[in-house]
Amino acid sequence: MNKAYIALGSNLQEREQFLTEAIDLIKGHEQINLKNTSSIYETEPVGYTDQNCFLNAVIEVDTSLEPLVLLDYCQQIEEELGRKRVIKWGPRTIDLDILLYNQENMKDERLTIPHPHMHERAFVMVPLAELNPGIYIPASGERAFEVVRAFPASELKGIKLWKK
Repeated sequence: MNKAYIALGSNLQEREQFLTEAIDLIKGHEQINLKNTSSIYETEPVGYTDQNCFLNAVIEVDTSLEPLVLLDYCQQIEEELGRKRVIKWGPRTIDLDILLYNQENMKDERLTIPHPHMHERAFVMVPLAELNPGIYIPASGERAFEVVRAFPASELKGIKLWKK
């Protein structure tokens, strides 16, 4: 079995519902076993900022799927839940990004593992560090909790534990 971490984000309509539906679809795949789910965090948009706040989370899965097959399944879920790729970093019903797959390195035109920008994104690192604070982040050469600790307080202030 392979261990993967997948980031989820949504900022359109019923954000929590999209996260829940995506997780349910992931759990429903016979070759994916959901191991753990982070808390949900409400985060301010990054990049394209003229949009609603996001709900973000990270899940840990065990899977027998190869990375590109896992990516295909994640993209199938995005499509099924109405994801439209109109504006880079723009609004979305659901976004699923494979962050880590074992401790493998992979660079393909469709997928880079580890995710090349995860260590720069507090909205990804906070829920990842919640799940596995000691996991090694290759791009930074640090553990997840160390990456989070290095973010400026102003950036971390925009990430709030979400409550209904």
